[in-house]
Amino acid sequence: MTEPQRHLHLNAFLMSTGHHEASWRLPESDPLAVTKVEHYQHLARTAERGKLDSIFFADSPVLFGEVGRRPAGKLEPTVLLTAIAAVTQKIGLIATASTTYNDPFNLARRFASVDWVSGGRAGWNVVTTAGPDAARNFGVDDQPAHAVRYERAAEFIEVALKLWDSWEDDAVLADKAGGVWGDDTKIRVIDHEGKHFRVRGPLNVPRSPQGHPLIVQAGSSENGKTLAAQYAEAVFTAHQTLADAQAFYADLKARTAAVGRDPEGIKILPGIVPVIGSTEAEALKLERELDELIKPEYAREQLAKTLRLSPEDLPLDRQLPADLPSEDEIEGAKSRYTLIVELARREKLTVRQLIGRLGGGRGHRTFSGTPEQVADALQDWFFAGAADGFNIMPPVLPSGLEVFVDQVVPILQQRGLFRTEYTASTLRGHYGLARPESRYAHAEAHALTSIGSAF
Repeated sequence: MTEPQRHLHLNAFLMSTGHHEASWRLPESDPLAVTKVEHYQHLARTAERGKLDSIFFADSPVLFGEVGRRPAGKLEPTVLLTAIAAVTQKIGLIATASTTYNDPFNLARRFASVDWVSGGRAGWNVVTTAGPDAARNFGVDDQPAHAVRYERAAEFIEVALKLWDSWEDDAVLADKAGGVWGDDTKIRVIDHEGKHFRVRGPLNVPRSPQGHPLIVQAGSSENGKTLAAQYAEAVFTAHQTLADAQAFYADLKARTAAVGRDPEGIKILPGIVPVIGSTEAEALKLERELDELIKPEYAREQLAKTLRLSPEDLPLDRQLPADLPSEDEIEGAKSRYTLIVELARREKLTVRQLIGRLGGGRGHRTFSGTPEQVADALQDWFFAGAADGFNIMPPVLPSGLEVFVDQVVPILQQRGLFRTEYTASTLRGHYGLARPESRYAHAEAHALTSIGSAF
C-alpha cells in the first residue's frame, strides 16, 4: 500500500496594498485600503476560494517605518479577524501578538475568543518584538535583551497553554432540568508562578473548538529556533537560497525531534513574493516598474535602522561598509539582519540594488515568472526538503493574490500537490494536526488509574 502524496500548505500573508513597498503607488491600488475592513474581507474570501490553509497578519505595537514611505498604521489584527470570520467559513485566521508587550491572561482570552467566533480557525503568531521604539510605548527606555525576550516568550506560551486547558472539554453541562450549567470540578486554577509571570486562572472562556489556537512562530535566530522546536506548530521563515532553506528545515526538524515532538507536527513555511505575468518578460517588467517607484531616501533610512547605521554611511551606489556590527551585537531581528547582510555580500549588491531586492519582501525570496514557473519554484523547494509549504506574499493586493489563486493554485492542484476542496473545518485540520488533549484531563485520568491500581 502506497502512502498518500504529501500536499503543500499555503498561507496568504496579507499586507495593506501588497508587500512591495511601492505597491500603493500603482494606478490599481487603493492607498486607503489599510483601514478598510471590506478590503481584507475580499482578500480572505479570495484566499478561501483558492482553498488556502490560512491568512496571516503581521503586527507590532509601534508605528513601523516612515509614513511618507508606504501606507502606515494597522488595525489590531485579532479584532480584524473577527470581522473576517463573519464572511468566511473554512480558511484559517492567524494574527501576530507580542509576548514582550502583552500579558498571558488577556492574550489567551483574546485568541480563545477568536477561536470561538471563527468556529476553530484561530492561530497565534508569537513574536518577541525588537526595537526601542516599541519599548518606549510601554514606559520602558529600551528593549529587553534578546535572550530575555525569548525566555519570557517561552514562559508566556506555557501560561497561555495552561489557561486554555483550565476548562475541560465537558465542563459545560447546560443541564436545564437539573439547574446546573457547569461542573466546577472540571474548571481549575492554574496557580502558575514563574520568573516572569504569576497567574492564578482559570481563564474566563471555555476551552475553545481547537483546544488550543494554532501556535505559529517567526524567529529564526538560535533562540527563535529553540522556542519553535518546543512550541510551534507552524513556522514562518525567510530564505534567499535553496541551500539555506534546506539547512534550516533539517535543523528545525531535528530540534523538534530532540525535544520529543513529532517533526511532522511542525510545518515550515518560507516566504515567497511571487511577481506573476503571462510571460516571464511581463513579470520582470512588473517587478522593474515596482522597483522604480521606490523612493530611495526612505528605503535607505529604513535599511540604515536595520543595520544600526546612519543613512550617511550608506551611499546608494556603493556596497555595504566593511565594518558592520556583528550578529552578536544585534539585540533585535537577528536572523533578518544576517540574511540581509549575507545577501548583499554574496551578490555584491550596491545599496541601491539591495534596496530594490528588499523592496518586495524585506528579505523574503522574490520570484518573477509565469504561473507555471511560480508553481515549479514552489514544487522544487517542496520536493528538495526545504519547505512543507509557503507563506505567499503578493507584491500587489488584491491583484497579486487573485492571479495566484486563479492561475497558480490550479496548476498545483493538477499536479496533485494541493487540495481541491477543504477536508477539514479547523485550522488544525488544514495543517493535519490533532486537537490537543487537555493536560489536566490527562493528569486526572492518570491519577484515577494510579488509585485503581493500588487496590
